[in-house]
Amino acid sequence: MHLAASLGHHEVCEVLIKLGHEDPCPALNENHQTALMLAAAGGHTEAVQIIVEHDRTCILRRDVRGRDAVMEASLNGHDTILQLLLTYVPGGPYEAVRRADIEGNTALHFASGNGNLLVLRTLLAAGADIHKRNIWSWTPAAYSATVQAEVYLKGLVNEVGKRQQQQREIETAKKGGGVRVVDSASDEE
Repeated sequence: MHLAASLGHHEVCEVLIKLGHEDPCPALNENHQTALMLAAAGGHTEAVQIIVEHDRTCILRRDVRGRDAVMEASLNGHDTILQLLLTYVPGGPYEAVRRADIEGNTALHFASGNGNLLVLRTLLAAGADIHKRNIWSWTPAAYSATVQAEVYLKGLVNEVGKRQQQQREIETAKKGGGVRVVDSASDEE
């Protein structure tokens, strides 16, 4: 299963799943990686689709380094796969993009470190924490592979901040729009 997933042989993955290879739980290699992690790292969309449709809980499974399939897709710049994983992930994308490996790196650290601009946008839209520091106290922006990636990331952060501020203003305006009903009998007292 791992070999088929890492090479993108989705037909083989499908046959193995139907034969019960991943039941009752996903098989692991020597690094405790699932076939999904290898398919996500390799950019094999069809294999990822087949695996997550069978068992979406394996998306959050961690390897010996504490990494999951979302981190692997982000590390290797596979935005389509990242979007697919975030669609299927149990508990929703917000929590998934805020998880960190044993060194404190998030999917955003990996995407920034490799200059994956589309992945950066997807992660921020899902709620990734731009201020999260790893065990060396480095933020995702500090890992930017290029000046372009750093500028792009900071621009996205500003854009997300503006949207959040607008949302807060809308919520505040909704709260202030109440009407007080006064009983006419209370005026005579």
